[in-house]
Amino acid sequence: MKVIILAGGFGTRLSEETEMKPKPMVEIGGHPILWHIMKIYSHYGFNDFVILTGYKSHIIKDYFINYYTRYCDVTVDMVANSVEIHKTRQESWKVTMLYTGQDTMTGSRIKKAQEYIGNEPFMLTYGDGVANVDVNALLTFHKNSGKLATVTAVQMSGRFGALKISDTIITSFMEKPFGEENWINGGFFVCESKVFDYIAPEDNKIIFEKAPLENLAKEGQLNAYKHIGFWQAMDSLREKNELNSLWNSGKAPWKIW
Repeated sequence: MKVIILAGGFGTRLSEETEMKPKPMVEIGGHPILWHIMKIYSHYGFNDFVILTGYKSHIIKDYFINYYTRYCDVTVDMVANSVEIHKTRQESWKVTMLYTGQDTMTGSRIKKAQEYIGNEPFMLTYGDGVANVDVNALLTFHKNSGKLATVTAVQMSGRFGALKISDTIITSFMEKPFGEENWINGGFFVCESKVFDYIAPEDNKIIFEKAPLENLAKEGQLNAYKHIGFWQAMDSLREKNELNSLWNSGKAPWKIW
């Protein structure tokens, strides 16, 4: 099963870092947060990634193209004009980097990945949030639900899309209610391929968290996997520093590999 990661936004709330790089490439413990997200999925055996790029996409592409030499010991002999690789650090990853446009919204980015997914179910998450989600349990929960989509629901106030949940069925999806404490959209989705049918193809302005998820919820096709463990998005310099502090302490809850 492929894992789609949204990695194309501007990250304006973290402008101290994102003037120079896309937000998924902001580093936690010396590695881009994108790497941390991929390591979470890889721990559960999901190694086929489709990364939806946009803003400064070349930085993400360069990172993976040069990944092999980035994390190995190298001797460069400029007299003999040779390069010798001594030790390598390998991941079991297949990474497709799909340029989806500079100003494209989340839903339209996902729609552009349809040709790479086909008629298979897929996982989907944002390129700026980490969690100790049990991905295998999430997938089993989704399969047992029989619904078209499952979102990992977490609890935090403000800023994020709030979910009204009856048992485990989401009855409404509301994007970013002000000052409301509720279950919120924590990413880490599992989707059937029919979810693509809920995203109109005609322009680049479809926001996944608006009509597509709202309509899935209205039809009773959006399920909630309630995660009560660690979850944190990186939307500010303060949150980046908090994640770095956790990593440097050796007690990062999302480091499950």
